[in-house]
Amino acid sequence: MGSKEAPNWADQWGSYDREDRYDDGLSSSKKDNGNGNGKMADVKAAASAGLDKAKSAASAGASKMKSGTSVGIKWVKKQCSKKFSSS
Repeated sequence: MGSKEAPNWADQWGSYDREDRYDDGLSSSKKDNGNGNGKMADVKAAASAGLDKAKSAASAGASKMKSGTSVGIKWVKKQCSKKFSSS
C-alpha cells in the first residue's frame, strides 16, 4: 500500500447537504408556492400514472394466470380421464 490514505465516503460520493436531501431536482418554478399546483401536485400526478401502470400490469398478469390455470386444470382432467377410462 502507498503512503496515501484511502478517500473517505464524502470524498467519494460528494458532500452531504441537508437542504438538498429532499430535493427531487424540480426547478424552483415548480415548487409549491401556496396555490396547490406545486411539487405535491406533481408528485400526486406521477404517483397516479404509476398506479395506473401497476393496475394494468396486475390485470394482465391475473388474466394470464387465470387462462394458464384453466388450461392446466383441463390437461389434468384429460390425463385422469384417459387413465381411468383405459382400465
